[in-house]
Formats: sequence, structure tokens, C-alpha cells
Amino acid sequence: MKIKTISAEDLICMDSYAEAHNLRIELAYASSDNLLFGERIYRDGAKLWLHKDLAKITLRAAEICFEKHGLHFVLYDGLRTIEAQSAMMETSRVKDNPHWLEEPRLLSPAGTGGHPRGMAIDIGLEDSKGKLIDMGCAFDYLAEDPTAEHNPAHREYAHKQNIVNNRKILDDCMEGAAQLLNIDLIALSEEWWDFRLPADIYNQYEPLSDAELPEHMRLTNI
Repeated sequence: MKIKTISAEDLICMDSYAEAHNLRIELAYASSDNLLFGERIYRDGAKLWLHKDLAKITLRAAEICFEKHGLHFVLYDGLRTIEAQSAMMETSRVKDNPHWLEEPRLLSPAGTGGHPRGMAIDIGLEDSKGKLIDMGCAFDYLAEDPTAEHNPAHREYAHKQNIVNNRKILDDCMEGAAQLLNIDLIALSEEWWDFRLPADIYNQYEPLSDAELPEHMRLTNI
């Protein structure tokens, strides 16, 4: 199978749609105040970009969520270029926890997965006053044991019913939008916030590099 290339025209800047679709962009790695690394990864002015198919799902799902539940999407991360993923591996926290990079890995190698193709999105929910909805643990919570029994971020973890209900709202909105648009979507089991196109889709494409993107689309200072 010949590997295809994602063009800049295939990527949508989600920041441009935030106000009209009742969602907020909080690009997690554009700040050092992030739970996972505690270090800034993205450059000043970085935006949240998604492949057009996943962007369509996310925008429609945000509309459904607001119409049905009065809740707003919070988008934490989408495209994560090869350079950004590499920078994550060089953070102090990752170096202090080298076992995270051993199989089964808790962090993906640079260039792998949905994020470096703009085909994965990390989402939370908040109310009209900007208060985050309780999902059982914070976005980017990283458990030492990723199994459902021990990982509060896992979709099958035994949470209280109100948390199960909150997660179901997000899941139903994303899955419902995908069905309406006839685009395949999966929810990552270990992370309640992660939705992505299937691996057999994103693995057809080369991962994206900041070096190959127009300057205004880059996530890091290369």
C-alpha cells in the first residue's frame, strides 16, 4: 500500500470555529501548566489543527452537545507534529520515568498514532460558566497501570454513576456526529478524552512534520 500525504489544505484550524460552535480551545501543551509534562511544548501562537474529517465530526458533536445538554466542548489537543512528539520525549518528567517508553508504552513514539496526522482529538466538557464537568480524573491523567481496574482514565473504570453519565454525554455526542456524517470513529479505551479515526485509516498517511507545514501552522520552533 502506498502511503499517502496529508496536505495543509486537509487541515482545519479549530480556533476559527470556537465561538460559532460553543467550544473553547485550551491547547494544553502551549503552556507549562499541563498535567503530564509540566513543560511547554508548543510555540507562541500555536493553533489547534485537525484533519478535515475529524474536524467535521467534532464541530457537529459540539453543536449536538450544546443543543441537547447546554454544555461546551473544551479542545485540548489535535495535531501533534513529529517535532512536538519528539520534544515531549525530552521533557524532564519523561526522562525521570523511562519505563513510560517501555512496552506496553504509555507514550507513543514520535510519528505514530492519530495525533501526528491530525486524526485524534482530546476533548473535555464545561458548563456555561466555564466550570469543567467531572469526568472522574483530569485530562492527561497518566496511570502507572493502564488497565481498566486501576486506571481512572479508562472508559471501563468503575466510577460513580454521575461520572459514567458525564462521560456518556461526550461519547454519545461524538459517536452520534460520526454516524450522521458516515465517518468511522473510535474512542480510545485508556483515555476518556481521546477520540480518533481508526488506525487502518490514519496509518495510510505519513505523519506531519513542522518542517513541511506553512509557518503559521507549525506547532514548534524548528
